[in-house]
This record gives sequence, C-alpha cells and structure tokens, in this order.
Amino acid sequence: MKKPIVTFLLGAVVLTACGTTGEPAARSTATPAKSTAAPATGTIAWSPCTDLITPDGKPATPGANVECGRIPVPLDYAEPGGEKIDLALIRVKASGDRLGSLVFNFGGPGASGVDTLALAATAFGKLGSRYDLVSFDPRGVDRSSGVKCGDDLDKLLAAGADDDADKLAKEFAAACEKDSGKILPHVGTVNAAKDLDVLRAALGDERLNYFGLSYGTHLGAVYATHFPKKVGRFVLDSAFDPTVTFEERAVIQATGFDQAFEAFAKDCVAQSCELGDSPAAAEKSVEQLLNGLKTKPLKVGDRELTYGLAQLAVITPLYAKQTWPMLEQAAAAAIKGNGATLLSLADAYTGRRADGTYSTMMTSLAAINCADNAERPTTAEAAKMNDKVKKIFPILSVEGVSGSCAHWPVQGDDAAKRIDATGSAPIVVVGGKGDPATPYRWATTLTEQLKTGVLVTYEGEGHGAYLTGNACVMRTVDAYVLEGKVPAANTTCAA
Repeated sequence: MKKPIVTFLLGAVVLTACGTTGEPAARSTATPAKSTAAPATGTIAWSPCTDLITPDGKPATPGANVECGRIPVPLDYAEPGGEKIDLALIRVKASGDRLGSLVFNFGGPGASGVDTLALAATAFGKLGSRYDLVSFDPRGVDRSSGVKCGDDLDKLLAAGADDDADKLAKEFAAACEKDSGKILPHVGTVNAAKDLDVLRAALGDERLNYFGLSYGTHLGAVYATHFPKKVGRFVLDSAFDPTVTFEERAVIQATGFDQAFEAFAKDCVAQSCELGDSPAAAEKSVEQLLNGLKTKPLKVGDRELTYGLAQLAVITPLYAKQTWPMLEQAAAAAIKGNGATLLSLADAYTGRRADGTYSTMMTSLAAINCADNAERPTTAEAAKMNDKVKKIFPILSVEGVSGSCAHWPVQGDDAAKRIDATGSAPIVVVGGKGDPATPYRWATTLTEQLKTGVLVTYEGEGHGAYLTGNACVMRTVDAYVLEGKVPAANTTCAA
C-alpha cells in the first residue's frame, strides 16, 4: 500500500451580486507609495526574464512589459553586515498612470512568486493598470536559495504504510540539512517579512502595497506587525490564522475539504455526473477508486498512480469551483483505467515537472512550516491527529505517519504566531465561506488579531475569493487598492 507520510495539507488557485451593510465606504488614510503618474524609482536593476518556467517545467516566454531582477538581503538579520543571499524578483510594469508597486505573495508557503506572477498577472489586470505588479521567490524558495532535500522526492511521496515512516522522516531531514544546511536556520515568515521591507525600500516606495493569498496572508500579517507604519494598501485574501496548532490546522482543514467534497458531488450531479446519479453515489465512486489503489496502483507510462498521489490529486481541484469538472473527468477516467489526468493533478500539487524534477515547493514548505513552529509532534502524536482527520474526511487521512517536524535539524519558534498591527493603515481581510484550505473562521480570527483589519465576506466556494472572478469581491478590492476606499463594516459578497 502506497501512502504519503505527510499528516496535513496546506494550500497554493462567475459574476455575482454584492450585498453590503453598515456605513458607506470611507476613504482610507492609506496612501499609495507614490502619487499619480509616479516615476519608477528604486535601486533594482531590472532586465528581461530568462528563466521563467511553466507548471509543466517548460521555458516560458514573458511579455514585453515583464522584467526580472535581484536584491541582496542578509542571510542572518542578527548580522546585517554579514553574508548576503539574493532574492529573485519579477515585475509586470503598469500599463497606465503609475501609482507605485503592488507586491504579491501567492501562498504555499513555498510557492514561486516569480513563476506564478508571470502566469497570473492577467487576473489582476485592473490593478496592473495603475501599479507595477511585483512578486518574488521568498528566501528558501526556488531561485532564492531554495531548500533542497536530496534527489528522490518521488520515493518519499510514494512511501506506504509498510515503510518505516519515522526512518523516512529522519532521512528526509538529514538530506535537507546536507543540501541546504546554510539556509535552514534563516527561513521562516519573520525573516521573509524583513525581506519584504528591504524590497519595499529597493522599489522606492514609502509604504508597502501588498496582496497576499493563502499563506501570503500570514506573511502580510507578520509584516504589518513588525512594520505597522510602513503598511500601505494591504489585501489579505483567504486568510490563515497562524496561532492554530498543527492538530487544529489538520482538523479544521479536514472539515473544510469534507464540505468542499460534498459541494462538488452535489454540483456534479446537478450537471449530469459521470460518477453517479446522486451526491452519495458520486462520493462513493471516488472513495472506491482510491481504496482500490491501495492494493493495485494504476500504471501511467513508466510511473504509477498510487493511493497517496491520488489523494493529492483529488484534493487539488477542490480548491476552486472552476476546477471541479476536472475532478469529475479525471476520476471517471481513472475508474476506466486511465490515471494520467489524476497523476498530472498530483504533480501540479507537488511541483513535479514533466522531466521528473521538482520545484522546491514541497521541501520549502516543510522548512518554513518547521521554522514557524516550536511544535515537534512525535510519531504517536501525528497518528492521533490522523485518527481525528480520518473521522472527518477519510480522503485526507494517511497511514504510516510521522511527525512532520519531529526530526527537523533546526529548532523552530513561535515568533510568527504573534500578530498585532496596531497603528497600521486599514488592512482588508477577505474570507470565503466555502474555502476548504483556509476556512472562513480564520479570516475572522486574523481580522481580530490585526486590530486594524476590515473583514470582507465572500459567501461562495473556492480558495482565493478575488480569483473566483466574483464581481463584488473584485469591485470592493479594486476600489480599496486603486482609490483608497475602505470597505464598509460587514461587507458581504453573495455567491
């Protein structure tokens, strides 16, 4: 039986009406980094991008308005004059009168902002009419001293219940230390927030204008805690509450994905579903498919679709309602013996490219998660977490689990859990009631922790409310970022 040894998953990606209550929107005290038609200033040497990569690992050709660059930051902020590392940057230049820069983090932790912005810039086209859209690979990610942990991630992801999970976890941690020992003590969200302020200054902006999605909301919240007076126009979409424990995170996300799976099945049947003529039947078809892979993986070329990879494949399309049809088609094909699409979905989740190489997504995620937590769950504690997950949403449960940070070579701390942006400009927090990966309750708690947060509620499905294309969410966010109009209290966008 082939099953992954991870004990929980984190996220990476329609016109509707809008309902608002409360006072009329007020103009924010947050000002853009520069006035209208501000010239591009700063110290970054921008040049044409030469190493952009598509999700399948092929070279990407950027548009004429896309540029790349680098900035040096201290490896260790305790020794700011010491060794430096470079952060890789990307910029999509404003198409109209420029207000300043808008910096993005698309989540993970561990996602490449350079590759993602190159592909996703059009989704933020209205914001790009007035802002240079900027992103970066955070420290420990891909081009920015990306964390590497050996060369056999295929083996780790396919590890099964019959394998010694604790031994594999030790080997993985040892490989990370061997290949990336220099960077491991210095990754983590607090250091990444300090890097953000170096980036702000290098861009020539007096304040940081920022759009964070998923884990990017955590990074933005930590920045606002450490640099409240440097906060410009901040949007935190699909909020993560950093104060939760590993166990709380696993249980809450299991609940969110269970609800998303049920919603997918209902929608599938409403659209004439290949998987069954009732929601229960559709769910059972997927569950039976997965259970069959425990003992008989599907051959896909020279690879196998294992139970563990199929788990990741099922989870991936649940992040967005727009990709639900992909889950139906991929599962239906696998039931008939063709697992290629499910395997490609798993590869998209893990950052595996067509040539068998991986981005640093999974290894960077482990390094940053362990840096941001003092918790070191044992194998027994991880098994108890898994039992709780199994009762809620069996598709997320695994066997042969090991504590994800139990053998990590660097001690973590809880500094990134402290959130208090008192004194900052208003920060817009967007939470979706149908978000499986960062459930709505986290948006409410993060808003409270920030002290300056303004909550916008999206009542629809999906992870990343702005990216759903919801007219109300986009109009509300655009008015804030472009005009400084803070949303009214209790703003709600219907699905």
